[in-house]
Amino acid sequence: MIEMTRITAPDAWIDQVFAAKSVRTGGVIRRRIDWVEREIGRPRFEEEVRKRGFHLIETGWHLVIICHPGAVRLLF
Repeated sequence: MIEMTRITAPDAWIDQVFAAKSVRTGGVIRRRIDWVEREIGRPRFEEEVRKRGFHLIETGWHLVIICHPGAVRLLF
């Protein structure tokens, strides 16, 4: 297995992720779980999502962030 190393500082990575246009417009962003774990760790990522009042969904190999604090309803 290839060892993956961090490519950016954790705070800079967080700033970059949450500076996306989708975040500013209440959209959706997704990141691969292994990338999140490598860059900042899952607990820190979850803390950052929670701090913003967003919703976090895990599906397959991805974490999906709903970038608004409103209600979310899973239809099926």
